[in-house]
Amino acid sequence: MSVVGEKLQPTVFELSRPGRGDGKIPHPPAGALDRIPAAARRATPLALPEIAEPEVVRHYVNLSALNYSVDTGFYPLGSCTMKYNPKLNEWAARLPGFAGLHPLAPDAMAQGTLQLLWELEAMLAEISGMTAVTLQPAAGAQGELTGILMVRAYHRSRGDLERTEVLVPDSSHGTNPATASMAGFKTITIPSAPDGGVDLDAFRAALGPKTAVIMITNPSTLGLFESRIGELLEATHAAGALAYMDGANLNAILGRFRPGEAGFDVMHFNTHKTFSTPHGGGGPGAGPVGVREALEPFLPEPRVLREPDGSFRLERAGERPTSIGRVRSFFGSTGVLVRAYAYLRAHGGSGLREVSDDAVLAANYLKALVGQAYEVPFDRPCKHEFVASAAGLKHRTGVRTLDIAKRLIDKGYHPPTIYFPLTVEEAMLIEPTETESLETLDAFAAALVEIAHEAETDPGLVTSAPHVAPVRRLDEATAARQPNLRWRGVTGLETPCPQ
Repeated sequence: MSVVGEKLQPTVFELSRPGRGDGKIPHPPAGALDRIPAAARRATPLALPEIAEPEVVRHYVNLSALNYSVDTGFYPLGSCTMKYNPKLNEWAARLPGFAGLHPLAPDAMAQGTLQLLWELEAMLAEISGMTAVTLQPAAGAQGELTGILMVRAYHRSRGDLERTEVLVPDSSHGTNPATASMAGFKTITIPSAPDGGVDLDAFRAALGPKTAVIMITNPSTLGLFESRIGELLEATHAAGALAYMDGANLNAILGRFRPGEAGFDVMHFNTHKTFSTPHGGGGPGAGPVGVREALEPFLPEPRVLREPDGSFRLERAGERPTSIGRVRSFFGSTGVLVRAYAYLRAHGGSGLREVSDDAVLAANYLKALVGQAYEVPFDRPCKHEFVASAAGLKHRTGVRTLDIAKRLIDKGYHPPTIYFPLTVEEAMLIEPTETESLETLDAFAAALVEIAHEAETDPGLVTSAPHVAPVRRLDEATAARQPNLRWRGVTGLETPCPQ
């Protein structure tokens, strides 16, 4: 076996044996490739593994058993809202009328899906206090880009071409400055105040005739509601700029705060976070964008329209010349949107408010427990997540946040988000969501407190973790910079594979 760890198994290439697994697919008829130019044909076989179906199934099922999933454990990832995904949503998304609908089906054959999308837009507009919503963007980051492109189109339509700057707090998601750059803007970073909010004086100093938009995550990535939000928005609009809200942390304010009513002009939703669609693992997301009236003409096309007779249709090409155009193939990640719709219908308005209340309660409860062993930089109540720091532990024992994360694996837990936000030394950003039980929160907090005790009494135990995982510590920096994604057989004494 050329891999490490008792729970790991040979690759499918190592399981391959000549002559196995090739009897099920009929050979192509003679001359089947004659119409393909010789230069486009393979000179040698594809070199796929030869393995029987039972071994293929067992191989991948065994690999899946190594995965940590929301169905098997708790994800305390801050800034991610990794809540449990109700199976009812999966049932709804797999209904043949939704799952089997061809993306090019004419409007008359897609009435059920179009009605669902139209109603979902209205629900999201109601939740956010926005005038209109587009469902096209495929993720939160693409939703950000869509929103900022609409901001750019708005200023250009007014001949206001000097607005080339975007103000972004230093605790923002990394996608915020990236989005501004992709849209052709210059990012101006605004420092945080000692209480974790935006430094209002620095903000006012940066705000001016070149400011196109401010991008604020509220609640912030520090888990704090921006207490000066009214002053920030008032100053922004007085300067002729617009306000964008990163809606990644919407789970904390459902039914309590409506960004559009507060004065935000545009925001994106992460339906795969807030509305409980499977999240992570490279699967599809959805990042709808809500806008107030001034930006509505610039929404991507096509929108879903309701005709006077009650039927639904998609906008036709060129029907709304002010649109920024299409940002996603077809109509977006429709299966993800079906799941979000099912989640919203199941909860209703009062249920969504309870989701927010429970998420905030869980975060503050966990914060109090974890604060017994780690520093908590901000003493005011958090929202859905909180930041803890291992800086003091590091200075006393040499144990760092990364070591704590690895040791948590030994105790059966997925680590929280680490080293983010960047403004807190040795940060752990922890978000329990509303779906975890009191017993889970108690056990997770006890594991963190126990690791802090281990760091004080036996730091080597922590710095060498994990001890029971199939794979020990990897050189993550090298893996990211020089990824080795190709399998090659073992030669000579090289183990596990040649460099």
